[in-house]
Amino acid sequence: MYVPQSFNESRPEVLHQLIMQNPLGVLVSHGEGGLDANHLPFHFKPQEGTQGVLHAHVSRANPLWRELKDGDEVLVIFRGADAYISPNWYPSKHETHKQVPTWNYQVVHAHGRVTLHDDEHYVRGLVALLTRTHEASQPVPWKMSDAPKDYIRDMLKAIVGLEIEITRLVGKFKLGQNKEARDIQGAAQGLKASGKPAVGEAMLSATGHPLHGPALPAKSPE
Repeated sequence: MYVPQSFNESRPEVLHQLIMQNPLGVLVSHGEGGLDANHLPFHFKPQEGTQGVLHAHVSRANPLWRELKDGDEVLVIFRGADAYISPNWYPSKHETHKQVPTWNYQVVHAHGRVTLHDDEHYVRGLVALLTRTHEASQPVPWKMSDAPKDYIRDMLKAIVGLEIEITRLVGKFKLGQNKEARDIQGAAQGLKASGKPAVGEAMLSATGHPLHGPALPAKSPE
């Protein structure tokens, strides 16, 4: 991934947070059938390994787990907030007309090596973890014990676990860091008005410019 220095995000705690808040990742692999991409919910354990470990499962019917071998290199892509940015939101555009449309976004690429787990103990523990995590916000959280034991046993036999030890994390947060403060604020206001405040808030946070209060003066020509 091409990452200009102004958009580089390398702080582990920030990258970990994006992964945990956006657990549906795209697993990119290269097996006997060539390139493949699978969309999977991951459980991330940042304390495991040297840079964290990702855990997921796939359907036994998915050929992915048969094509992969323990130790194969894979890539998992996690995407945060994203939005189209109109040049009309930049105050400087109305003075110089030297602005163009763009797209702002947050992504993390997790490079790692995979280990396959075709055993009930692993997948049972993983499903329990995923369930506890994502059912926590429900008024009455669903539990594995809510279903008949033989049904759960059959369902667990139908999946295979994947463990990915992360070897490298690359973060790209393209959030207008190369723009003037007033243009960042203008874009954030435009995003809020268009119903996509998350990207605008991320822009303001990344650049340290609050939305409220007077905009900072434009940079003087160099």
